[in-house]
Amino acid sequence: MRQVRTGEYAEFAAAQAGHLHRSACLLTAGDTHLAEDLVRETLGRLHVRWPRVARADNPAAYARTTLTRPFLAHKRLRRSSERSTDVLPETAAALSGTPLRLTLLQALGQLPAKDRAVVVLRYGEDRSVQETAAVPDTSPAAVRTRCVRAHTRRD
Repeated sequence: MRQVRTGEYAEFAAAQAGHLHRSACLLTAGDTHLAEDLVRETLGRLHVRWPRVARADNPAAYARTTLTRPFLAHKRLRRSSERSTDVLPETAAALSGTPLRLTLLQALGQLPAKDRAVVVLRYGEDRSVQETAAVPDTSPAAVRTRCVRAHTRRD
């Protein structure tokens, strides 16, 4: 029985890893190293809770929620020695020469963590306002407010 669960988990993890990594890259505004760490942490948490996750109505949504919460926690607990910079590290996107993607990552990087998470969930993952509100455990009105604030932000 345990081998069946492990096999199901391995299939699920392989199918979701790419999507989780793309979402993590958007959440971290292009920090691929942090994105990889978040995906690894997410997949580890899902593995531990796999019997519960497998019974969920939408295991993929459960995985995305599991990805977003550690990101928000990381932003809250960021050490004082870490400093944000205006320069993104060299990434695969930069090497591919896609200026729109770089502009998107730069714009996301300027948003506060909660606003960024809401924008990525709402527009990057095409979630409804109610689905987006459930992840950071906030109200739908707060999601709409954060979306409007992020959209009108100019630097």
